Amino acid sequence: MTSGTASVPALRYSAVSFDCPDPAVLGRFYGDALGLPVLYSDDNFVLIGHQGAPALGFNRVADHRPPSWPDQSGAKQAHLDFAVENLDTAQAHLLELGAALPEFQPSPDRWRVLIDPAGHPFCISTLA
Repeated sequence: MTSGTASVPALRYSAVSFDCPDPAVLGRFYGDALGLPVLYSDDNFVLIGHQGAPALGFNRVADHRPPSWPDQSGAKQAHLDFAVENLDTAQAHLLELGAALPEFQPSPDRWRVLIDPAGHPFCISTLA
């Protein structure tokens, strides 16, 4: 489905990010387990993988409560990340397709959080 715009921004799958209490600890665990280097790291987010390939991200969440297994009444606590060339262009395109832009944006110069039509958060970023 096209919206009549001359150019549709490219969107490619770049990462799955997991909520956690300590991104450095979880990033180190999965990095060591999978032999993946750190691509990006700050106090609240760690991204591991190989440049240009889908990656794994770990996002700090205050008062994190891990999912319970096998009880599935809690949230899964993961979201999709998509790499884009230009945040503003991709955001505008996704909003036109039906995404919503929540008011709170933790790091809008690096990535944008959007909400899909069913209410699931996802991110667009120029990091990967």
